[in-house]
Amino acid sequence: MLPGSLLVELLLILVGVALLYAGAELLVAGARDLALAVGLKASTVGVTVVAFATTAPELFVSLLGAVTVSTDIGLGAIVGSNIANIGLVLGVSALIRPLDVSDTVFRRDVPFMVLAPLLLVGLGWDGRIGLVDGVVLLGTLVVFTVAVLRRVQENQSAITDSERDEMPDAKGRDVAIVVAGIAALVLGSRWLIDGSESLLAAAGFSDIFIGLTVLALGTSLPELAASVVAAVRGEAEFSVGNVVGSNIYNILAVIGIVAVVTPIGVAPSVRGFEFPALLAFTAVVVGIMGYSERITRVDGAVLTVGYGVFVYLLLP
Repeated sequence: MLPGSLLVELLLILVGVALLYAGAELLVAGARDLALAVGLKASTVGVTVVAFATTAPELFVSLLGAVTVSTDIGLGAIVGSNIANIGLVLGVSALIRPLDVSDTVFRRDVPFMVLAPLLLVGLGWDGRIGLVDGVVLLGTLVVFTVAVLRRVQENQSAITDSERDEMPDAKGRDVAIVVAGIAALVLGSRWLIDGSESLLAAAGFSDIFIGLTVLALGTSLPELAASVVAAVRGEAEFSVGNVVGSNIYNILAVIGIVAVVTPIGVAPSVRGFEFPALLAFTAVVVGIMGYSERITRVDGAVLTVGYGVFVYLLLP
């Protein structure tokens, strides 16, 4: 390692974290104001705009990693990111403030959050996710997108003239804030990942381990930052919708696109541990949502500890 390179990597990590926080503040504030201006519910914006925006790092890292390094990077980043979104993002957000679960999100979006990992495990159980599998995932994404667009249309048609008159006007400044927030999140994630990945790779860790831990955590930091800021501000619907939407996009969009570009190999160890862990975390959080329509601080502690155990079991 060249003299000073360690300092550069640590600096990248610190600057990346600062950009993530700033980007999350901008994204949540801008998206909330736009939602009010066009009459959308916060939960819908969380599942769509915020979730898609915070999925950008996963798409970038997974696609670039699969093409230039190995598909282990991409698959590990997505599986690990979805587990981190549930265990860490929702867990920490609920510890800050209990999260109410929108009935609309639970009935219309959570089923897709359950379907996505089931499809991933089913399609990848033969050890390979190829072109046809990618098309199946992208086709399911189209169905989800159509369902969301119909909901948006229903929300718009339900707005009365008097309610529309009271709604604030959409401002170009709000759009600029959202764009700036997305840019900061993507750039911050990239710098954080670069610094962390270099340190682990130099220490001799495998691609799949780096994908499941550092890259998964790094690409989940936009979700964590956005959800934590939303929880602190009392915008719980953003936090839950963000995670639900991100977990859907991660598998259906990111894995779907990567599989179309290049086949993804699925190692026996992934089918034996990471896939079951993904299904288990998904089942637990859906059970929590269905039981009380709220993720309490106790639930948040359980999810956070569960994520800690998952990372510990990954250690070589």
